[in-house]
Amino acid sequence: MVVSSGEISKCRNCGKAQAMKAQKITTHSEKKNTIVIENNKPDLPETDVQCPKCSHSRAYWWLIQTRSSDEPPTQFYRCTECKHTWREYK
Repeated sequence: MVVSSGEISKCRNCGKAQAMKAQKITTHSEKKNTIVIENNKPDLPETDVQCPKCSHSRAYWWLIQTRSSDEPPTQFYRCTECKHTWREYK
């Protein structure tokens, strides 16, 4: 973030000063990290459910609250064979 006052602006992170013609505030946003399950065997429970892509009968599963708290959570599945991921709303 760079904050300026008058003719000189100073970086809050590194302290570098720079001459400016106009007052300006700039911000940079970072994206949130996303968790990705790699090819290693995840530490998730398995269940008997049929994969819609390859018809294999085993998949890992986990729950995430994707909607408001008064709604039921969304259940995600990941096939142990082809690694296809899908979800089911309860």
